Amino acid sequence: MLTSMTGHGQAHQTADGVQVWAEVRAVNNRYLKVSFSYADRAVDLESDAKALVQKYVRRGSVHISLEVQREKSTPHYRLNTDLLQVLLEQLRTIDSTAQVESLLGLPGIVVDAGQREHREEPTDESKLLLATIEEALQRLVQMRQKEGTSAANDLLVNCGEIQKHLTAIESRAPEVSKDYSRRLTERINKMLAEHEVSIQPADVVREVGIFADKCDISEETVRLQTHIDQFTEIINSGQGDGRKLEFLSQEMLRETNTIGSKANDSQIAQNVVEIKTAIDRIREMTQNVE
Repeated sequence: MLTSMTGHGQAHQTADGVQVWAEVRAVNNRYLKVSFSYADRAVDLESDAKALVQKYVRRGSVHISLEVQREKSTPHYRLNTDLLQVLLEQLRTIDSTAQVESLLGLPGIVVDAGQREHREEPTDESKLLLATIEEALQRLVQMRQKEGTSAANDLLVNCGEIQKHLTAIESRAPEVSKDYSRRLTERINKMLAEHEVSIQPADVVREVGIFADKCDISEETVRLQTHIDQFTEIINSGQGDGRKLEFLSQEMLRETNTIGSKANDSQIAQNVVEIKTAIDRIREMTQNVE
């Protein structure tokens, strides 16, 4: 399924007196870029949140906003009583009058209950935050897929437009040399009549052959057709890849420009303009495909 890189998702969850609001916004970007804006203790969830984003998004610029509200305030800090007791016993072997206060400033005695030490299991509140982010990401994906489906339909319409004008070019191409031969013969006959000069038919045939060789666009039309087929196949495969589509649209434009420069025919030139217009629309849309 083709997926857009732009989208928006929101989620709200509540548990144990804690309410969490998560908002995820995504815009197009060549690579995956994740940013956050939240206060409180959620900062230590950044790596886990990034892992969640990578689960749902391949590329694009994704911004996550979190808001946390608690019904009652609870202390975030606690004493590490086990460590405190061990250190106090050791200190009193040196100074029997030592008091607890002298140890409170040591590292590890007062710890933040909201922080994870090393790689402990996440707290219930951390799980709630991550669950809310994931729900918002799921809604983001739904919106991106909906927009992607619409984009896929538009891309196929434009591919059909390119195909129509390419077919017209292929039909017209054999007539270009014939028209040139007719015009050349008319001019030569006029000159012969005015100046009483003779010319061999072989000379006309040679001149027409040179023109036909210069104006031959058969290779370019075949390659353009191949690119159209590949482009359509990617869209219909259900495995849409924005980078491949961007590359193919560039190649389609390259072949179309060559056709326009070689064809030397007004009818073909008109069809080339229409094809380039459709390709411009395609390139603009593929820049927003994941």
